[in-house]
Amino acid sequence: MKVAVTEDELKQLLATVPFTRSYGFTLANIGEGQCTIFVPFQKVFERPGGIVSGPVFMAAADVAMWLAIKTKLGLTDSSLTAEMKTSFLSGAKNEDFHCTARILKCGHRLIYGLAECVNDHGTLLTHHTLTYIRHHIAPAAPKS
Repeated sequence: MKVAVTEDELKQLLATVPFTRSYGFTLANIGEGQCTIFVPFQKVFERPGGIVSGPVFMAAADVAMWLAIKTKLGLTDSSLTAEMKTSFLSGAKNEDFHCTARILKCGHRLIYGLAECVNDHGTLLTHHTLTYIRHHIAPAAPKS
């Protein structure tokens, strides 16, 4: 099957959506139903003790999954996160990481997937399971 979006379209989306821009996420690669993003270290990501805070990993997993869904369903898809479970397996200190999300099942109402964040040494930092609900926006009613 064919990927429903191009890398350039997803790069543009990351660059223009305010909630992704603040993290500095960039697209690393895509395939049908999967996406990897690069997360650059930023000092504002640190929690006390100097390690990257959990919400950064969770945001990366959510965005990577959001983009993975777009590779399958297209840019106009408006699916929403319904649930995310996160396991923090190892800390990251003053380092960049990658997050890869992959669709496990794309149903009529729900989409199931997983995401994992790893550092440049291949250390698994976090593991996430995600469920998205396929949200269908009704077309606007014609104006009279």
